[in-house]
Amino acid sequence: MAEAAFLHVIISLGVLLFAAKLMAELFHKFKLPVVLGELVAGIIVGPFAIGGLPLFNGEPLVVLDETVSNIGEISAIVILFIAGMHITPREFLKGGAASFTVGGLGVVIPFFVGFYAFQAYGLEALQSVLIATALTATSIAISIQVMTEMGRMHSKEARLILGAAIVDDILAIAALSVVTTMVQTGSLELEIVDVIFLILKILGIFAALLVASVIIIPRILHVEKLKAKGTIEGMATASFFAAAGIAAFFGLSPIVGSFAVGMAVASTRVIKQIEQYVGKLEIIFAPLFFAIIGAHVDLRGVNADVLALAGVIIAIAVVTKLAGCGAPAMLFLKDRGKSFKVGIGMISRGEVGLIVAGVGASAGVLSANNYTAVIIMVAATTIITPIWLKMAYRKEPPEPAPSSAEPAHH
Repeated sequence: MAEAAFLHVIISLGVLLFAAKLMAELFHKFKLPVVLGELVAGIIVGPFAIGGLPLFNGEPLVVLDETVSNIGEISAIVILFIAGMHITPREFLKGGAASFTVGGLGVVIPFFVGFYAFQAYGLEALQSVLIATALTATSIAISIQVMTEMGRMHSKEARLILGAAIVDDILAIAALSVVTTMVQTGSLELEIVDVIFLILKILGIFAALLVASVIIIPRILHVEKLKAKGTIEGMATASFFAAAGIAAFFGLSPIVGSFAVGMAVASTRVIKQIEQYVGKLEIIFAPLFFAIIGAHVDLRGVNADVLALAGVIIAIAVVTKLAGCGAPAMLFLKDRGKSFKVGIGMISRGEVGLIVAGVGASAGVLSANNYTAVIIMVAATTIITPIWLKMAYRKEPPEPAPSSAEPAHH
């Protein structure tokens, strides 16, 4: 029994990865974002489309069981470690005020606008809270892939998107913790003190993780002492998985831990060596992650009601991030074009949106229609973002990469 399940998982992953690479090739040919191809591949070969054909012992060819979902989460951990390596802790703190303002407003505005709009649309209070929470988080992985593809990771707006998206993610996870409590108790009555305490606790854990990483990681990755082949790469991998585990233990998203370690690695002397290594990891894990997200999209339950609600959610999702992140970015970047790109870069919703929808559906708070509408919003914003970012950059000459990396700080 266990062996058949294992075989099924391997086949599912093989199909998803193969399809993701094929579609990536096709999208690259038409000058469309590769990420988008990987997502579409997931939708096509997922269990709700071709992958649902009973080709494996009379069962669907592709399954999205716990193991496949876990591998998707591991992929997200790898992607965020890589993202963290693009920004040293010093740069993150330097952009602190900007990141916190843009990231904070990027959570608050979508949440409150969404909540009141959904109530006006006729949804119950708890459903409105849930769907509004699904609007808070940004799927940073998608914008990173597009920025990397276009050689823009060193631009001011890319750094602001990175910093703000991490703050955004941390606050969205805080909101998710609060909403999960509401769903479990079935009431909207939560003491404001409890909410503030939860959010501060979560920010504190991230700060502690970052400080610990900055102190410990350079000591672990001490070049002179480590001579065996692959020791440094292996130690770095173990470190970001450990930090992801610690973050998860404290109720944070694991990706926050791996991001902190990535930032700590960014200021070590072995950054180049690790960059070469993670470049290889990315070849497998990035397409798998996006294909698995795509595979969750079930378009079979779509009807006029679902599409109408999805349209409302998508409109609010796009406008609130553009306004909530793009407008405050103006204060810091003093450049309308760059600020607009920050707004665009924050539009895509990903894992957290899917998790919120899942929490709501499994608790019986979200109806099947509402659940499908949220999933369509996650898919649509994820598709809109890379296309729009690419169009926004098309008019500009490519940026030169910085001539030399920041000197290592010890």
